[in-house]
Amino acid sequence: QVQLVESGGGLVQAGGSLRLSCAASGRTFSRYAMGWFRQAPGKEREFVAGISWSGGSTYYADSVKGRFTISGDNAKNTVYLQMNSLKFEDTAVYYCAARRDGVFRAIVDVTTSTEYDYWGQGTQVTVSS
Repeated sequence: QVQLVESGGGLVQAGGSLRLSCAASGRTFSRYAMGWFRQAPGKEREFVAGISWSGGSTYYADSVKGRFTISGDNAKNTVYLQMNSLKFEDTAVYYCAARRDGVFRAIVDVTTSTEYDYWGQGTQVTVSS
């Protein structure tokens, strides 16, 4: 069993930065692939970024590519999402997710929410224009 707790959300002006953290419990965390998703009011949950268990492969939604960076620290059981150049449309609840299969074999493995086995409770990110 893995428990995920997100933190680092808040209110920021457009153009600003935030770093989200996702702390995981569970001794096998280091073998899990991780992802970040977000859900804006009235919209479906969407993929933001993903990272394989080794950290050797990262993936991003086109809307955040070049602005967001996902990284992991297996020693701290934590995955991060550095968000720069934030835009109003980045406003959403951001969720951390863990996938028992630590290897992404196809892009749908990364981007599909049902491919993930554990979810955090979410953290609100609000970008003011």
